[in-house]
Amino acid sequence: MTQALNNGRVEMATHRRSGIHRRALIKGATATAIGVMAAPMISRAQAKPIKIGMPTILSGRVAQLGTSSRNAVMLEVDKVNAAGGLAGRSIEMVIRDSKGQPQEAARVARELVNSDGCEILIDAEASSGAFAVHEVARDLKVLCLHTNSETSALTADPKQRIPNAFRVCRQGIHDSIVGGAYAAKVANAKKLAKWMTCSPDYAYGRDTTAQFVEYLKHFKPDVEVVSEAWPKLFQPDYTEVLTKILQTKPQALYSCLWGGDLTSFIEQGNIYALFTQIETFAVNMADYTALTVVKNLPKGIHSGNRYIKTFPKTPQNATWADAYRAKYNEYPTNWAWQNATAVNFLAAATKRANSADGAKLAEALRGLTIDSPFGSNGKLTVRAEDQTLIGYAIGWGTTIPTEPYVPDVTAGDWKQIIELEAAWKKKNNYL
Repeated sequence: MTQALNNGRVEMATHRRSGIHRRALIKGATATAIGVMAAPMISRAQAKPIKIGMPTILSGRVAQLGTSSRNAVMLEVDKVNAAGGLAGRSIEMVIRDSKGQPQEAARVARELVNSDGCEILIDAEASSGAFAVHEVARDLKVLCLHTNSETSALTADPKQRIPNAFRVCRQGIHDSIVGGAYAAKVANAKKLAKWMTCSPDYAYGRDTTAQFVEYLKHFKPDVEVVSEAWPKLFQPDYTEVLTKILQTKPQALYSCLWGGDLTSFIEQGNIYALFTQIETFAVNMADYTALTVVKNLPKGIHSGNRYIKTFPKTPQNATWADAYRAKYNEYPTNWAWQNATAVNFLAAATKRANSADGAKLAEALRGLTIDSPFGSNGKLTVRAEDQTLIGYAIGWGTTIPTEPYVPDVTAGDWKQIIELEAAWKKKNNYL
């Protein structure tokens, strides 16, 4: 009897241990199954495309700004996606037309983030819209890369600066220093003392013209600006402006008109033989949007480089230009190389941060240097102190009517640019 009871207790204990063991096995198997089911879900979440919003100008007189910006971005996005995307997430571009209106640029930018779910903005607006997009980025705390605005204050002025916005394009103060040094040499050689300016009447035109004159006088103090003209942005008729220039009779003329405004000005000026009478310095002439559009391109117009295949004169730059032209059947523009650069910096920052999170990318972008066909020495840097691009190829030369259009470019000195820029910032309380 006792033995039977003992055997029963042993059997019950064994049964309990077996039950516990079976429950443990079932629990483990269930957890494993859940884990197996969850793994693809986690993988799918990680592989969710990252949406990048792009407000730009796709209609109207300067639609080329938006189309070439879009083309360049897509060219580089295809490369990044083929290489695995940003931290394993493919890029999905969401591109909207602002029609060149600042209030529309702001509305579109806000909608891209709040309604379309974009995690990053590539602001491919002209300066008139870039400041509006900048305020949206300030408000929504979204990572923003400005790719077209050249108004120096956008990143130079500490009041404008925010930790989540970067400029990955050229800016006016750099062009003005290089342009002023170049123009002073020409003025000394040709005895050009009497100058006039003609630039668009908005922030970029006013700021860039003032800076050019400042550095022209820095290098040649005896020049005199005898008159100014301020045509409206996208103005169709320049008769009044041209008449004023011809009546003033300056020895030299500076202009930062651009895009369709510049080509209209050149074509209308040709009617009056303006460019055979006055030494002309048009900083935005050396870009294919102008060089290939003007029907009778005058010889000898001085221009800063915007984008040309032959400067910098490297295989990498020429190869990139050829690839762009092969895909889109047109040459790239200044807006094109800048927007391509934005995608290149995002890809490099993602590798540096091992993340596609906007805040982490912002940290990685500060002080980041990348290899680039557009660099003066094959590299570009986003300067940490003001989150702006430096080291890009910059210089001036003169036009001829046929390709390569600007055969010889005198490169700017980045050491000189940075020294004079620092002095300019100090004078304007921008440090």
